[in-house]
Amino acid sequence: MRTTDLDRIRALPLFAGAEDDTFNEVTGGAFLQRFPAGTTLLLEGDPVDFLYILLDGQVELQGTWKEKETTLAVLRPVSTFILAAVVLDATSLMGAVTLDRSEILMISGNALRRGMKRDAAFCFEVSQELAGCYRGLVRSVKNLKLRSAVERLANYLVTLQVRQGGGIDVTIPHEKRVLASLLGMTPENLSRAFAKLDAYGVVVDGNRVRLGNPDKLSRLARPSAWIDNHTPPIEEPLGKAERERWPLSGAQRSCA
Repeated sequence: MRTTDLDRIRALPLFAGAEDDTFNEVTGGAFLQRFPAGTTLLLEGDPVDFLYILLDGQVELQGTWKEKETTLAVLRPVSTFILAAVVLDATSLMGAVTLDRSEILMISGNALRRGMKRDAAFCFEVSQELAGCYRGLVRSVKNLKLRSAVERLANYLVTLQVRQGGGIDVTIPHEKRVLASLLGMTPENLSRAFAKLDAYGVVVDGNRVRLGNPDKLSRLARPSAWIDNHTPPIEEPLGKAERERWPLSGAQRSCA
């Protein structure tokens, strides 16, 4: 890799506390690659030889059972994924496919485990990454189990508004079939949920959505600091909140 690439990687939170020798060893056999949209990076049950870090683009994480397939998360930069499998030297529990042209750093699992054993500060950073993933998973499960389909969609739109600068126009960053799966719906249920949001000022035009009455939509969504990471509790420092990533929008981590 070029020196400029190594400088970018050194600045990642995962390496914030790592000793120089650890960083050099962990990244010594790493690959920085660009993949076209639609590239399958790994399948469920595959052995995991690398930790993946998404630096640019989008990646869809998928799960399957019998004839069913679902979207577990849509990752945007900067996101790590398959970290838990790498730490445990286990097989992957999910598949990963690029949705856009993506730039991905691939770090040897063996090198990462050696770095964790020799460098306590680096091991702590990995632990923080995993802890952020776990909390993000809890938020996602609560969102799916406690909210109706319309409430999940409303919260997704409110979150997009926050992530995209607070304007009344937001852009869904992926296909609606992916959004439906991400929110635990069929495409037909997603269409019905959007129709029910007409009364809350939501106007859909392709992937662009106008939030005509944000206050009314927010009253329906009722964002919660204990579910939605864009509303951290007052007593929680912003730095801690940013360590977690909500799995339905924005940059995130997915560590399974």
